Amino acid sequence: MSDVAVIGGGPAGLMAADVLSRAGLSVTVYDRMPSLGRKFLMAGRGGLNLTHSEDLDAFIGRYGSRAETLRPWLEAFSPIDLIVWAEGLGQETFIGSSGRVFPKALKASPLLRAWLARLAGRGVEFRLRQEWTGWNAEGDLTFKGGETVRPKATILALGGASWPKLGSDGRWTASLAGTEIAPLQPANSGFRVAWSEVFREGFAGTPLKALALSFGGRTVRGEVMLTAAGIEGGAVYALSGALRDAIAASGPVTLEIDLRPALPAQRLGAKLAAAGPGQTVTNVLRKAGLNPAEIGLLREAGHVPKEPASLARRIKSVPIRLTGVQPIERAISTAGGVAFASLDENLMLRDRPGVFVAGEMLDWEAPTGGYLLQACFATGVAAARGVLASLDRRPALVLANE
Repeated sequence: MSDVAVIGGGPAGLMAADVLSRAGLSVTVYDRMPSLGRKFLMAGRGGLNLTHSEDLDAFIGRYGSRAETLRPWLEAFSPIDLIVWAEGLGQETFIGSSGRVFPKALKASPLLRAWLARLAGRGVEFRLRQEWTGWNAEGDLTFKGGETVRPKATILALGGASWPKLGSDGRWTASLAGTEIAPLQPANSGFRVAWSEVFREGFAGTPLKALALSFGGRTVRGEVMLTAAGIEGGAVYALSGALRDAIAASGPVTLEIDLRPALPAQRLGAKLAAAGPGQTVTNVLRKAGLNPAEIGLLREAGHVPKEPASLARRIKSVPIRLTGVQPIERAISTAGGVAFASLDENLMLRDRPGVFVAGEMLDWEAPTGGYLLQACFATGVAAARGVLASLDRRPALVLANE
């Protein structure tokens, strides 16, 4: 029997296994899927944004209300530490123009292969198609099919509830009865909009770039993707937490979209006026450089004024009514999870000694841009070091090139 059972073979669980196996403990990783790291591989389809290169204090601030809670673990396994770790697996990294950090391979599969090979070389056992179902009356871990095990320590790293087909479906909440768990909610998600049939059929799947979105006193720039159900995309995700909470509190909300954030309203008005008299509004907008999807979005928002100054103001502030949040299954990540009040400083459950929690199971959320993976890796390290401390073993470093 292994010293430690890690339940969940995503980034947090595998990082915990990395730390523990390097310290000399025997580790078994259990996962209900037929292969490991499925959501990690999905993240790699966009280039595998591992972390971000910004100043560490600014980086930690991206975690909002959980920033100071996560700070000790993000400082103990920082973005620099993650880069060194990845390069120790033969995966060189680079910093993109936005400050995001990527492996030069721009995909997850080479890193995952090297990682699993290193873990296997240290004797880590992988038990796939093993669905954890909780504990029996004797305190043994139980699995669907009847297997039971009693390790010296357990790390739970089962993920949130987004992308359930890849393995994280949130069903673990039923096995943690008595533990305080904040409801799982979609994070970095899209939102529903009641588009007209004409707009939906004409522009679903169209990206709108270089926009500025404003809500609740905050403005972010980025891209929006128009979908048949509503909107999504990087700029939407950056505001999704505030939008989600506002919708939950009071129903539909209005998001303001600036279609030309780089152009002041006065200059934009002059550009519109230069189209000349007698032009239709559509021709004026086309001559000002708006594409058909942007023109359609203006019309979806209601009356489109003809007077240049008024039209410029509308282009700079297009109101879009968001009627709801896209389902959690479509979200990039999950908010909610095991409350930090239920855990000690080593991420061990107060009501279950010897059981530690890591990754997206914890009650935190963060924007895209490398923050999601970084916190999963860092809490995986923290939980593993908590196990080592509980077993009176010297904490292991995971930074050396091996």
